[in-house]
Amino acid sequence: MTTRTPNPRGHGGRLRAEILAAATALLDAGGDERAVTLRAVARRAGVATPSIYHHFRGPQAIMLALVREAFAELTARLRAAADETGPGPRRQLLAICQAYVTFAHDHPERYRTMFGGLWNPVVTGGEVTAEDLSGLGADAMAVVVDGLTACVATGDCTSTDPAADAIALWLGLHGLAHQRATARIFPWPADLTRRLVVPLAHLVD
Repeated sequence: MTTRTPNPRGHGGRLRAEILAAATALLDAGGDERAVTLRAVARRAGVATPSIYHHFRGPQAIMLALVREAFAELTARLRAAADETGPGPRRQLLAICQAYVTFAHDHPERYRTMFGGLWNPVVTGGEVTAEDLSGLGADAMAVVVDGLTACVATGDCTSTDPAADAIALWLGLHGLAHQRATARIFPWPADLTRRLVVPLAHLVD
């Protein structure tokens, strides 16, 4: 176990962040959620295993926090993609969708865990409740819905139900992200995201 300088009194939030960072590093390095055990997290963070319980109820609670943080990063990336692309709802929506696929490519282990993977929390009497899981990804989906709605307002999109079409679009992006992760040597076309988004989002081409 690595030597760690204790946090000053009143800085317990820093230790919580360090525990979460250790869990994320283990997931990224280990390939799947089986690498994220309490003992491994404690060793990586340089703390005694029992001290983790001051911040998390157990490994499932750590995984929930990890997934929440991953969704927050995804949402931030989607928003940044729209902002950095500049004006034009169509361009922004395409940038949002490309950022989604890029995030999945950059963080394959986190992405897989965000949408299931081997992480199957017990929601009855466990560390994670159904309510904890129900809102995961809502903010990221809202970015897509808002992007579609903006396209409708400018005449760039013929969708009559942006919320439903955003779900269809997400399913397409999710499928693409999954297949790119499992078929890495396949010669994927460079403009495949655009080819997928235009029809699913009902963009006027």
